[in-house]
Amino acid sequence: MTPQQYVQQKAVASGSSFYYAFLFLPAPRRAAITAFYAFCREVDDVVDEVSDAGVARTKLAWWQSEVAKSFAGQPTHPVMQALMPHTADYGIEQRHLQAVIHGCQMDLEQTRHLDFAGLKGYCHLVAGVVGEVAARIFGQSDPRTTEYAHTLGLAFQLTNIIRDVGEDAMLGRIYLPVSELQQFDVKAHEVLKRQYSDRFTALMRFQAERAHSLYDQALVMLPDADRRTQKPGLMMASIYRTLLREIEHDHFQVLHQRIKLTPLRKFWLAWKVQALGRM
Repeated sequence: MTPQQYVQQKAVASGSSFYYAFLFLPAPRRAAITAFYAFCREVDDVVDEVSDAGVARTKLAWWQSEVAKSFAGQPTHPVMQALMPHTADYGIEQRHLQAVIHGCQMDLEQTRHLDFAGLKGYCHLVAGVVGEVAARIFGQSDPRTTEYAHTLGLAFQLTNIIRDVGEDAMLGRIYLPVSELQQFDVKAHEVLKRQYSDRFTALMRFQAERAHSLYDQALVMLPDADRRTQKPGLMMASIYRTLLREIEHDHFQVLHQRIKLTPLRKFWLAWKVQALGRM
């Protein structure tokens, strides 16, 4: 299997909404974003799939070394072999990849965030930086597009957090800020035991309203000069925001199940943005 085949398989197997946005890109940009997405999946899987925290730390340390070696001209992992030919063309820097790894390391050290400011710092690493790199690959001419990408990445990550509350609880993690749990009188043990209540629903509605506000902010922040090239990000926004609305429609029944859209619906939403310019 070639490095290019490896990253393509990684992207397809994930079933992520991101994959549907990649389909409409020109081949060179599609190859770059697929390789970068595969890198993000590799390091994220270390946290999600390795039960021994010590082993996970060792693996992430290996990835830190692999990234450094790759930028020194010696990639060994197929993901890095697929990604490195694109780094110069799209301004992908070592600091971007190391930031994503650092965000995954935070997952091993910290299962709670005291307030939204703390959560936002974590989201910057695992989503904002990812959005920044993606915007560069899609085609960025205006420096203001970076701030748009960070804001949209934060909206995506908050949507993920809302969707995954139950799955995260099974791993002993609660990403909802402690101060906001207290504000809505939701106890941590209720979340960990996946117990519904009107208080939990109110807390989740508060989270969803914040995410919607960030989607709105991001769309306003996108400079007109980059609106056409940034269509893949807008496709992902359409898919993720539709998912958020589905979760709202289902009254935030996220503790016992993972609510998701069908592949056909994701493709349809992406196509609408590509062909009709509508979200």
